[in-house]
Amino acid sequence: MISVNDFRTGLTVEIDGDLYQIVEFLHVKPGKGAAFVRSKIKNIKTGYVIEKTFRGGEKIMRAHIDRRKMQFTYVDGDMYHFMDLESYEDLPIDSAMLGDQKKWLKDGMEVDVSLHNDVPIGIEVPNFVELEVTQTEPGFKGDTATGATKPATVETGATVLVPLFVEIGTKIQIDTRSGEYLRRI
Repeated sequence: MISVNDFRTGLTVEIDGDLYQIVEFLHVKPGKGAAFVRSKIKNIKTGYVIEKTFRGGEKIMRAHIDRRKMQFTYVDGDMYHFMDLESYEDLPIDSAMLGDQKKWLKDGMEVDVSLHNDVPIGIEVPNFVELEVTQTEPGFKGDTATGATKPATVETGATVLVPLFVEIGTKIQIDTRSGEYLRRI
Protein backbone atom coordinates (compact mmCIF):
# COMPACT_ATOMS: atom_id res chain seq x y z
CA MET A 1 0.00 0.00 0.00
CA ILE A 2 1.15 3.51 -0.76
CA SER A 3 -0.23 6.86 0.35
CA VAL A 4 -1.45 9.25 -2.34
CA ASN A 5 0.80 11.84 -0.66
CA ASP A 6 3.78 9.80 -1.98
CA PHE A 7 2.68 10.01 -5.64
CA ARG A 8 5.35 10.71 -8.23
CA THR A 9 5.23 10.76 -12.01
CA GLY A 10 5.65 7.32 -13.57
CA LEU A 11 4.53 5.38 -10.47
CA THR A 12 2.31 2.38 -11.29
CA VAL A 13 -0.69 1.72 -9.03
CA GLU A 14 -3.61 -0.70 -8.97
CA ILE A 15 -7.10 0.80 -8.69
CA ASP A 16 -10.24 -1.38 -8.87
CA GLY A 17 -8.24 -4.25 -10.39
CA ASP A 18 -6.79 -2.15 -13.24
CA LEU A 19 -3.22 -0.89 -13.63
CA TYR A 20 -2.67 2.86 -13.88
CA GLN A 21 0.43 4.98 -14.29
CA ILE A 22 0.62 8.44 -12.71
CA VAL A 23 0.93 11.04 -15.50
CA GLU A 24 0.73 14.12 -13.29
CA PHE A 25 -0.51 15.04 -9.84
CA LEU A 26 -1.11 18.08 -7.66
CA HIS A 27 -1.38 18.26 -3.87
CA VAL A 28 -4.10 20.78 -2.98
CA LYS A 29 -4.46 22.27 0.50
CA PRO A 30 -7.52 24.52 0.47
CA GLY A 31 -7.95 27.14 3.17
CA LYS A 32 -11.07 25.38 4.33
CA GLY A 33 -11.51 21.62 4.47
CA ALA A 34 -9.19 18.65 4.09
CA ALA A 35 -6.26 18.38 1.69
CA PHE A 36 -6.64 16.26 -1.46
CA VAL A 37 -4.58 15.06 -4.43
CA ARG A 38 -5.80 15.81 -7.94
CA SER A 39 -4.19 13.46 -10.48
CA LYS A 40 -4.17 12.37 -14.10
CA ILE A 41 -3.69 8.63 -14.42
CA LYS A 42 -3.25 6.51 -17.55
CA ASN A 43 -4.83 3.07 -17.84
CA ILE A 44 -1.97 0.82 -18.96
CA LYS A 45 -4.17 -1.62 -20.90
CA THR A 46 -6.37 0.87 -22.76
CA GLY A 47 -4.05 3.89 -22.84
CA TYR A 48 -6.86 6.24 -21.75
CA VAL A 49 -5.96 9.08 -19.40
CA ILE A 50 -8.50 10.00 -16.73
CA GLU A 51 -8.58 12.57 -13.95
CA LYS A 52 -9.12 11.27 -10.44
CA THR A 53 -9.18 13.03 -7.07
CA PHE A 54 -8.05 11.28 -3.88
CA ARG A 55 -8.47 12.34 -0.24
CA GLY A 56 -5.20 13.34 1.42
CA GLY A 57 -3.50 10.33 3.04
CA GLU A 58 -5.70 7.79 1.22
CA LYS A 59 -3.96 4.43 0.67
CA ILE A 60 -3.94 2.55 -2.64
CA MET A 61 -2.20 -0.57 -3.91
CA ARG A 62 1.18 -0.10 -5.54
CA ALA A 63 1.61 -2.36 -8.58
CA HIS A 64 4.86 -4.27 -8.77
CA ILE A 65 6.12 -4.22 -12.33
CA ASP A 66 8.89 -6.63 -13.29
CA ARG A 67 11.09 -5.56 -16.21
CA ARG A 68 13.03 -8.29 -18.01
CA LYS A 69 15.51 -8.17 -20.87
CA MET A 70 14.14 -10.22 -23.75
CA GLN A 71 15.08 -10.79 -27.35
CA PHE A 72 12.59 -10.36 -30.19
CA THR A 73 12.56 -13.60 -32.19
CA TYR A 74 9.69 -13.70 -34.70
CA VAL A 75 6.13 -12.75 -35.66
CA ASP A 76 3.35 -15.33 -36.00
CA GLY A 77 0.16 -13.67 -37.24
CA ASP A 78 -0.81 -11.10 -34.57
CA MET A 79 1.55 -12.55 -31.96
CA TYR A 80 5.08 -11.21 -31.48
CA HIS A 81 7.41 -13.72 -29.80
CA PHE A 82 10.14 -12.78 -27.33
CA MET A 83 12.73 -15.00 -25.66
CA ASP A 84 13.68 -14.48 -22.01
CA LEU A 85 17.47 -14.09 -21.97
CA GLU A 86 17.78 -15.83 -18.57
CA SER A 87 15.38 -18.79 -18.82
CA TYR A 88 15.20 -19.03 -22.66
CA GLU A 89 11.41 -19.29 -22.44
CA ASP A 90 9.24 -18.05 -25.32
CA LEU A 91 6.77 -15.26 -24.46
CA PRO A 92 4.11 -14.39 -27.06
CA ILE A 93 2.67 -10.86 -26.88
CA ASP A 94 -0.35 -9.63 -28.86
CA SER A 95 0.45 -6.92 -31.42
CA ALA A 96 -2.30 -4.64 -30.01
CA MET A 97 -0.39 -4.44 -26.71
CA LEU A 98 2.82 -3.31 -28.45
CA GLY A 99 1.30 -0.21 -30.07
CA ASP A 100 3.76 1.92 -32.07
CA GLN A 101 6.76 0.16 -30.56
CA LYS A 102 6.35 -2.80 -32.95
CA LYS A 103 7.36 -0.77 -35.99
CA TRP A 104 10.95 -0.58 -34.68
CA LEU A 105 11.33 -4.30 -33.86
CA LYS A 106 14.06 -6.12 -35.75
CA ASP A 107 14.94 -9.83 -35.43
CA GLY A 108 17.37 -10.39 -32.55
CA MET A 109 16.75 -6.96 -30.96
CA GLU A 110 16.90 -6.81 -27.16
CA VAL A 111 13.98 -5.03 -25.48
CA ASP A 112 12.69 -4.51 -21.94
CA VAL A 113 9.39 -6.34 -21.40
CA SER A 114 7.22 -5.10 -18.52
CA LEU A 115 5.33 -7.83 -16.63
CA HIS A 116 2.69 -7.62 -13.91
CA ASN A 117 2.03 -10.96 -12.16
CA ASP A 118 3.94 -12.66 -15.02
CA VAL A 119 1.52 -11.20 -17.60
CA PRO A 120 3.10 -8.88 -20.22
CA ILE A 121 1.77 -5.32 -20.18
CA GLY A 122 4.15 -3.64 -22.63
CA ILE A 123 7.65 -3.33 -24.05
CA GLU A 124 10.33 -0.66 -24.29
CA VAL A 125 12.53 -0.68 -27.38
CA PRO A 126 15.94 1.02 -27.23
CA ASN A 127 15.83 4.82 -27.68
CA PHE A 128 18.00 4.58 -30.79
CA VAL A 129 17.91 1.85 -33.45
CA GLU A 130 19.98 1.28 -36.57
CA LEU A 131 17.93 0.18 -39.58
CA GLU A 132 18.57 -0.21 -43.29
CA VAL A 133 16.59 1.79 -45.87
CA THR A 134 14.75 -0.62 -48.20
CA GLN A 135 12.75 1.85 -50.30
CA THR A 136 13.04 5.55 -51.11
CA GLU A 137 13.19 7.94 -54.06
CA PRO A 138 16.64 8.36 -55.61
CA GLY A 139 18.70 11.35 -54.49
CA PHE A 140 20.55 13.82 -56.70
CA LYS A 141 24.04 15.27 -56.32
CA GLY A 142 24.00 18.56 -54.48
CA ASP A 143 20.83 17.81 -52.50
CA THR A 144 22.52 18.27 -49.12
CA ALA A 145 22.27 22.00 -48.48
CA THR A 146 18.51 22.59 -48.58
CA GLY A 147 17.55 20.53 -45.51
CA ALA A 148 14.65 19.02 -47.46
CA THR A 149 13.43 15.53 -46.61
CA LYS A 150 11.76 12.60 -48.33
CA PRO A 151 9.95 9.51 -47.02
CA ALA A 152 11.93 6.28 -46.73
CA THR A 153 10.82 2.79 -45.73
CA VAL A 154 13.18 0.89 -43.42
CA GLU A 155 13.63 -2.88 -43.06
CA THR A 156 10.95 -3.14 -40.34
CA GLY A 157 8.32 -1.52 -42.59
CA ALA A 158 8.25 1.83 -40.78
CA THR A 159 8.33 5.06 -42.79
CA VAL A 160 10.78 7.79 -41.74
CA LEU A 161 11.55 11.22 -43.20
CA VAL A 162 15.21 11.28 -44.27
CA PRO A 163 17.48 13.83 -46.03
CA LEU A 164 17.52 13.74 -49.82
CA PHE A 165 21.01 12.16 -50.00
CA VAL A 166 19.92 8.91 -48.27
CA GLU A 167 19.62 6.02 -50.74
CA ILE A 168 18.39 2.40 -50.69
CA GLY A 169 20.77 0.20 -48.70
CA THR A 170 21.94 3.02 -46.41
CA LYS A 171 21.97 2.22 -42.69
CA ILE A 172 20.48 5.03 -40.62
CA GLN A 173 20.00 5.72 -36.91
CA ILE A 174 16.47 6.56 -35.75
CA ASP A 175 15.18 7.97 -32.46
CA THR A 176 12.33 5.58 -31.54
CA ARG A 177 10.69 8.08 -29.17
CA SER A 178 9.99 10.61 -31.92
CA GLY A 179 10.49 8.52 -35.08
CA GLU A 180 13.05 11.02 -36.41
CA TYR A 181 16.11 10.34 -38.54
CA LEU A 182 19.30 11.11 -36.59
CA ARG A 183 22.25 10.22 -38.80
CA ARG A 184 23.67 7.97 -41.47
CA ILE A 185 25.81 5.06 -40.27
